[in-house]
Amino acid sequence: MTQLDKLVRLLDLEQLETNLFRGESRNIVGDRVFGGQVLGQALVAAGRTVEAERTAHSLHAYFLRAGDAGAPIVYDVERARDGGSFSTRRIVAIQHGRPIFNMSVSFQIREDGYDHQLNMPEDVPPPEDVDSEVALMERHKDRLPERFHDAFLHQRPMEIRPIEPEDPMAPEAAAPVRNSWIRAVGELPSDDGTIHRALLAYVSDFRLLGTALLPHGRTIFQETTQMASLDHAMWFHRPFRMDDWLLYHMDSPSASNARGFTRGHIFSRDGALVASVVQEGLIRPLD
Repeated sequence: MTQLDKLVRLLDLEQLETNLFRGESRNIVGDRVFGGQVLGQALVAAGRTVEAERTAHSLHAYFLRAGDAGAPIVYDVERARDGGSFSTRRIVAIQHGRPIFNMSVSFQIREDGYDHQLNMPEDVPPPEDVDSEVALMERHKDRLPERFHDAFLHQRPMEIRPIEPEDPMAPEAAAPVRNSWIRAVGELPSDDGTIHRALLAYVSDFRLLGTALLPHGRTIFQETTQMASLDHAMWFHRPFRMDDWLLYHMDSPSASNARGFTRGHIFSRDGALVASVVQEGLIRPLD
């Protein structure tokens, strides 16, 4: 079984009862559940309760408590509304009897209407000319804290190719803007839009909050900053495939009061804006 197969299986929830689902957890770094996992699983749970012709166009989530990577997560879905064009779902993720996360998702039928978008950043090298994050981290292996080795030095289900790589242990202060090519490592079903959206929600949590540290010359690998996602919002604009290359353009307009505010625009390789992301997270200095 490939790493991508394992991730798709992780997102394939067990149905316990009407509107009630259970998902397994996976340890990425430390004993906390990765936020992208909960986003993806919650989106799958909500999608299981709507008609097939309705697809998710937006989600708004709050991370309430750190999740336990050693325990399953139960997802309780509330069918808030089913209208003529839109359906709304509210999801609560529960571990050890307490909510750790909640999210609202809106679904819509396919409709024609006005169409415009921001342009894709110019002068971006193609993914074939960019090294993978694993290859970049391998160069710093001897300086990287050991607890990050399993997560960043091995093949993952989602390949990330940073266009402006920084030294993870001694970064220079830089403008709060970064770009990465992202893609699932393997072929995915073409007829299941839910899994493509769930995988994009999963990978959208990688590297985004770290954009707020760029002006301060810090990274998560130095272990001088406490970091945690607080909320996450995402909008799906146009169809896409996660097994084709996507450009993830990220920036951070503001950091204050120990919080970083970050945004992302995700483009297909041919320049279509397929999704947008906003996240605020804790970035508390420890020194």
